[in-house]
Amino acid sequence: MTFIPLGLRKELLDAIDRMGFIHPTPIQSEVIPFLLKEQRDLVALAQTGTGKTAAFGLPLLQRINQNNKNTQALILCPTRELCIQIAQDLQNFSKELSGVRTLALYGGADIRPQLAGIDRGAHVLVATPGRLLDLLGSHKVQLFDVKRLVLDEADEMLKLGFEEDLNLILDQVPPEAQRLLFSATMPQRVRRMMDTYMDDPHEITVGERNTLSGLVEHQVMMVHAKDHYAGLRRFLDATPEIYGLIFCRTKADTQLISDRLNHDGFMTAALHGDLLHEEREAVMQQFRNRKIQIVVATDIAARGLDIPELTHVIHTRIPDEQNTYMHRSGRTGRAGKSGVSLVILHAKEKFKLERIEKILGQTFKQIPIPSGEEIGRIQLQHLLNRSEGADLSLDEIAAKLATLHASEEVDAQKLRTVRETVKFYLVTPELSNEPEKIRPRQKTATGITGREARENHVPRDMTEGMIELVINLGKRNELNEESLQELINGCGTAIELGRINIVEMQSYFEVFYPCSHEVINHFKQTPTKFGGRPVNVAFAGNAKPVAAKKN
Repeated sequence: MTFIPLGLRKELLDAIDRMGFIHPTPIQSEVIPFLLKEQRDLVALAQTGTGKTAAFGLPLLQRINQNNKNTQALILCPTRELCIQIAQDLQNFSKELSGVRTLALYGGADIRPQLAGIDRGAHVLVATPGRLLDLLGSHKVQLFDVKRLVLDEADEMLKLGFEEDLNLILDQVPPEAQRLLFSATMPQRVRRMMDTYMDDPHEITVGERNTLSGLVEHQVMMVHAKDHYAGLRRFLDATPEIYGLIFCRTKADTQLISDRLNHDGFMTAALHGDLLHEEREAVMQQFRNRKIQIVVATDIAARGLDIPELTHVIHTRIPDEQNTYMHRSGRTGRAGKSGVSLVILHAKEKFKLERIEKILGQTFKQIPIPSGEEIGRIQLQHLLNRSEGADLSLDEIAAKLATLHASEEVDAQKLRTVRETVKFYLVTPELSNEPEKIRPRQKTATGITGREARENHVPRDMTEGMIELVINLGKRNELNEESLQELINGCGTAIELGRINIVEMQSYFEVFYPCSHEVINHFKQTPTKFGGRPVNVAFAGNAKPVAAKKN
């Protein structure tokens, strides 16, 4: 089926044909004819990446009265990124509709161009709730002539805390205006809003609720908490043709992982809320042009990012909610293409995965951590663009790479990168996902102080080349292996941790001796707090480094 039978004007059909759309998606096939004929309110449930913008945007544009310069349609969405994306899509759809103007209103940017756009007049406003409410309060925007109101990603807007803002805005929209609610899920808060502000809406559901795309393979890779980044790097090295998104929980994690990946030779960039609009656009342009292979993003910053060719979505931490996982994984497996959604998980988080598996009815495929030898073979084959070296050891692969020279067949930069990768794994220990042995805790006398415990601590048999440090945080401060690694990474460089022992009031961990003074001095010179407590790091008792054995 093509778009022609849906009833769209020739100008819109020409625009979508020029944009390369041939067949409507299921949500478009059902929503477009309904909105072209009906004035009844509508609730549409469909997952991210199913073409919702065109589903409501094309009929909305067709029903604009070009002779009326007032705002006739209002689209509300959760983030500036999605706001910009929707506005751009509508502008592309309406290029053949003379005089139809669309304007994006969002925070975090200079308001003057937006005010100038309001003065010129806009038939369609695409806005984030906060910015629109500010403009309504200053009487810069008028909604008295709005005929259609769209709430896009309503579940996300409520999740981000916009319920009060939405209520204030909806009260200013004419009661006779058609209300359209688009959402990936239907939590109770969305249902309440629908019952309050919509009049007997027609409901369209595409796909079953709480289900995942059949085009996406859901994988999990188990690692120890301290090996999260190392496991991520190994997966990326074993997947040289990846074109994907890596999701992090915080802006700090996003920037840190992006920086570490760039340092390790990957073409990456961070995408988070601290970026200026111009910086975000630069990142997205490079990503779309494949000059960047991987974008590391927060959930909020990734809203509105629509690239159907993504091969992978990687979760550095498993989300707490299945809806977040569904939104993330829906970024791949689009436009009829298959994709992979990978969770990097440690044993303490396994219960979260089991909960999501149960809710979504999806069993995740556990994949092994790629070995250095496996990575070497894949890298060699990718370099030569043919199957080769399937039986070679890592040493033999390194020897073969040493004999290769740049040519028409072998790219010089890629050859250098592969050599460096193989060299790295020649000297890097393999990772294990086997459960670590639990060592018996050392008991201290009743009433002993934390300082006495640290000074009297008897170091364990330490890993070769490492020394044991102590930090004044423990279980009572809710410190875990993951948060300890993040604290130590705050030194500015990637510092590998050895064995970790977290007790009640403090924690002991190993680092390579040359890094030990760097870690201690960092926390002396850079005041750092964890859970409101100033962080101190010192050598553990009379610990002395264990010398590395000479070959």
